Amino acid sequence: MKFLSFAFAAGLAASILTTPAAAADITGAGATFPFPVYAKWAEAYKKETGNGLNYQSIGSGGGIKQIQAKTVDFGATDAPLKGADLDKHGLLQFPTVMGGVVPVVNIAGVGPGQLKLTGEILADIFQGKIAKWSDARIAKLNEGVKLPDAPITPVYRSDASGTTNVFTTYLSQVSEAWKADLGANAAVNWPVGQGGKGNEGVAATVKQVPNAIGYVEYAYAKQNNIPYVLLQNKAGKFPVPSDKSFQAAAANADWNAAPGFGISLTDQAGDEAWPITAPTFILVHKAPAKPEQTAEVLKFFAWAYKNGDKLASDLDYVPLPDNVVAMIESAWAKEIKDPSGQPVYKQ
Repeated sequence: MKFLSFAFAAGLAASILTTPAAAADITGAGATFPFPVYAKWAEAYKKETGNGLNYQSIGSGGGIKQIQAKTVDFGATDAPLKGADLDKHGLLQFPTVMGGVVPVVNIAGVGPGQLKLTGEILADIFQGKIAKWSDARIAKLNEGVKLPDAPITPVYRSDASGTTNVFTTYLSQVSEAWKADLGANAAVNWPVGQGGKGNEGVAATVKQVPNAIGYVEYAYAKQNNIPYVLLQNKAGKFPVPSDKSFQAAAANADWNAAPGFGISLTDQAGDEAWPITAPTFILVHKAPAKPEQTAEVLKFFAWAYKNGDKLASDLDYVPLPDNVVAMIESAWAKEIKDPSGQPVYKQ
C-alpha cells in the first residue's frame, strides 16, 4: 500500500470503511491529518494479527461527533478537547504521533522550499490583505525568486478540521489582527479563497488552481509533490519541515500541562523548530458500551507505539517519546473500566 496521491488516499479511506468487519475489527473516524500513518499501521497490524481497522477519514469534527454518539470504537481529532468536554462525555484522550502543518503553493517555477513567508504575511494572505504574489512584502523576503503579478487564491478546509484549528492557533499567535478578527477554531469565517474537504481536498484544489496557497499535513505535501513554503519561526530562522524540525518543536513539551495530553506545539522556541507542529489525538469512552472493542482499540495503539515508529517516520510523522507512551498506557489502565469496574487494558 503506497500513498502516492490524494485520490488514492481518499479511495482507500472509502475501501477501509466499506470492507466487511471481522469480529475483532475496530472502527474509527475523524482526522485526515494522521490518515496516512493510521492506514500504514492498519496494513501492518492486519498482516501480523489478522485484525483489521475500519477508519473513515472525515475530519476531526466528524470524529468527535461519532465517538460522542457511540457509533465508532474511537474518534480521532487534531484539535484536543478541553477537560470539561472530556468529562462531560466520559472520554479519555491521548496522542498518537506528532506532525507538521505546512503551507503549500502552486506557482509556476517555484519548487519546494523556494518561497519564504513570515507568519504575519501568511495571516495577511489568508485575510485577503495581501492579494498578489508580487506584493512588496513577499518580494522583499524572496529576492531572486520569480513571482507572478497574479492574484493569490487561498485554499482552506471547508469541513470542521483539527488541521484548521492548529493552523489558526498559529496565525493567532503571530498576528494580532488575525486573533482579533478570526481567532483559532476548527472552522472560521474565511474572508477570501475557496474551500476543500479534508487534507485530500485542499491538496487537490491547490494542485488544480494556479497561484493557489493552502495548508495541509506535511505527509500530503510530500507524497503528492506539492511545493511547501518555508516559514520563519520564533527564533527568526527558516527551518525545513521534517521529522527533525517537528521533533525540535516538541523537545521541551510538558505533556501534563493540559487534560488529556492536549498541549499545543505551535510557535515554539528553538532554531530548528517548525512553527506549525502538533500532536494528533484519539478519543475513547472511559466506560465503553462494548469494552471488548475498546480493548482491541488499545491493543492496536499499544502495538503501534511498540512497532510503528519506523512506519510513522517514513511518512515524516514524529513518534511519541517513550516516557509519554508510558504515561498514556498508565492512563488506559487506570481510567478505562468495564461494567464490573475492571480495567479494560492490562499493562
